[in-house]
Amino acid sequence: MPTKTLRIPTTDGVADAFAAFPDDGERHPGVLMYADAFGIRPALREMARELAGHGYYVLVPHFFYRHGPAPVVELPEHIGEEARVALVARLMPLIEAHTTERVVSDADAYLGFLTAQPEVGSGPVAVTGYCIGGLLAVRTAVAHPRQVAALAAFHAPVGAAGPDALASLTAQVHFGHAETDLTSEALGELNGALDAAGVDYTSEIYPGTVHGFTMPDTDSFDAAAQRLHWDRLLPLLARTLAND
Repeated sequence: MPTKTLRIPTTDGVADAFAAFPDDGERHPGVLMYADAFGIRPALREMARELAGHGYYVLVPHFFYRHGPAPVVELPEHIGEEARVALVARLMPLIEAHTTERVVSDADAYLGFLTAQPEVGSGPVAVTGYCIGGLLAVRTAVAHPRQVAALAAFHAPVGAAGPDALASLTAQVHFGHAETDLTSEALGELNGALDAAGVDYTSEIYPGTVHGFTMPDTDSFDAAAQRLHWDRLLPLLARTLAND
């Protein structure tokens, strides 16, 4: 599976990025994958490779590039609970500084770069994200309704995008929530708002999960839930992305 380390010009600098794509000489649909707050690392590279193996060009940008290249904090090989708490405390100022305006500006650059790659087809793209990256994915889809055909977010604070943003989604959507992140009542409110707005979506709590369940280098990892995440994501992409 070919991979590349890339540099994406933005209005505020240059974002380093990672890409994975099939080695067949063909053009494939593009997927913009936003990492969780811990960023580009071996676990994310492997997830990008796995998705690329299903016939997609997957671009993973380092969205904290304004604070330095990835990783912006030193990461252990396995992120245990004690390490997670300390890392989140260090990353929180970066998360808070990553305003909606920055997200949208960066999304313009990321999508423009993605669709300009010679291995990427001319059809619509998908955006997916994990944890805070899921919120970035929502904001990207809202800002690019004609370009983003599919949106998926996992253990992500999607409600932070606000009801107006969620109501304006035109992409087909899947939200996979951690059981510890969202009550059934809150899920009902979120899904009710999506229903009222006529969004084409699925949104569910993955049973028995905690925040971060897709990430194999953390204590939160749940192998069954990660498989479920693929079972939801891959059909969504197959339905919405044409290989032009």
